[in-house]
Amino acid sequence: MFLNVLLWLCLWRLDGVFGDEIKSLSVMEGNPVTLNTHLTEMQTRDLIKWTFGLEKIQIAGINKASGIFFTFDVLDGKFRDRLKLDYQTGSLTITDSRTTDSGLYIVNINANTQTTYRFSVDVKGSSPHPPSGSLVSVFLIVLISAVIVGSLLIVAVIGLCCICRKRIDNEDKTDVTLYKLTGHMMESEMTEVIYTCFTTEQ
Repeated sequence: MFLNVLLWLCLWRLDGVFGDEIKSLSVMEGNPVTLNTHLTEMQTRDLIKWTFGLEKIQIAGINKASGIFFTFDVLDGKFRDRLKLDYQTGSLTITDSRTTDSGLYIVNINANTQTTYRFSVDVKGSSPHPPSGSLVSVFLIVLISAVIVGSLLIVAVIGLCCICRKRIDNEDKTDVTLYKLTGHMMESEMTEVIYTCFTTEQ
């Protein structure tokens, strides 16, 4: 009799260890992942225990009869403020998932019978983001490039202004020279006319 009871207790403790299927879930980092208890609604005497990892570290629990719903902030704040329990079904949601959340999750549901579900969660890393230092470097490169381009534009504008100014000055000089030559020619012509007139009168 004692051996039968002991064997039954061992089988009860190992319930699902060898026979239960492990459900695999894959999610991209940053997205939520929900682990379902397959319950539509918890009963009054239901006890639910959620664990993480091969060490079976408890991360959440429910005592329906006492109205107790709780989550644990364990593993150096691993799940801090990211575990949400469904008060109706007992399902567990990990919000803002991270790659470090990958691993084995187990839920034990004790009611009239004990039920165990296992979940293998794989959180895939999103596209790599450059570290903050790289962002600063990129910003500096862009800023320096903008300054260089701006400086070149300013130099080009100044150069064009100088060229235009020089052309204007040259045109002014040409006009003055032309005026001087033309005036000189007119004076010569007038002298010649006056001289001709004076000669004719004599």
